[in-house]
Amino acid sequence: MDATFRKRWLKPEVYPLGVFVIGAVGLAAYLSARKLITDPEVRVNKDDRKHGRLDNHSEGEVYHNHPLRRFLRDKKTQIMPGLNEYFSKPLNPSK
Repeated sequence: MDATFRKRWLKPEVYPLGVFVIGAVGLAAYLSARKLITDPEVRVNKDDRKHGRLDNHSEGEVYHNHPLRRFLRDKKTQIMPGLNEYFSKPLNPSK
């Protein structure tokens, strides 16, 4: 069984697939843990759940404006801004 697994999956051609699968699982685990631990709408223990709906707008703002969002707030939303600016310039008409 072990030799068959090595022959089939531990090839250099499979490494990129493994990297993407591990990355996706890691990202999903991070986002799930963040939602479970820091989201003000998620209440895990019984004492917090019995209060029902809370008006905790300040906690919601802190959760919504996380450090990555604050970092990207003033950045351009383009993937290649230099290339987009180059191709969006009007051509000089020759008269």
